[in-house]
Amino acid sequence: MSTTVHLAQQPEADELLGRSPLAALTGMLLDQQIPMEWAFTGPWTIAQRLGADDLDAHRIAAADPEEFAALLSEKPAVHRYPGSMANRVQQLCQYLVEHYDGDAEAVWRDAPNGRELLKRLNELPGFGKQKAQIFLALLGKQYGVAPEGWREAAGAYGEEGSFRSVADITGPESLVKVRAFKQEAKKAAKAAQSAKQAQG
Repeated sequence: MSTTVHLAQQPEADELLGRSPLAALTGMLLDQQIPMEWAFTGPWTIAQRLGADDLDAHRIAAADPEEFAALLSEKPAVHRYPGSMANRVQQLCQYLVEHYDGDAEAVWRDAPNGRELLKRLNELPGFGKQKAQIFLALLGKQYGVAPEGWREAAGAYGEEGSFRSVADITGPESLVKVRAFKQEAKKAAKAAQSAKQAQG
């Protein structure tokens, strides 16, 4: 796997995301409650602190939990909640070791269709339905992983020409558009909530 992405908006971090399936999965896992670029820079930061040029699922799975949490907590921290996210990254790697011999790409390499791929992503620790759909859309739109029916399985995130998630970010301009979409969605959700409370 080797592709050019602009998810972290930082050359070294993006280069790693473009060639490392595990880095891409880990970035997606970290992508919550912090800015997207921070999340997707995380895998590169972790690799650097491990003294490696890529993430190794076997090594992370076997790491001492306290030491690994300390690694993610070093300033600048990899996440706003480095301790709990360190635990999640380890759980993800342990699952990959147990089910895919530590090979992250095996999750999608032979997926016969979008539905099956979504199911596999959904089974990963830390991946709910929405995260699985966004990552499926990212694989299809930017990594050339396009099993039959992937757009349908990814739901709205699979739509062509949309700007609703990380799957649609190809540079600074699209990042601005996705941010705007998310803000509008938040506003709409808040308005709906207020209307509901007013009725209640």
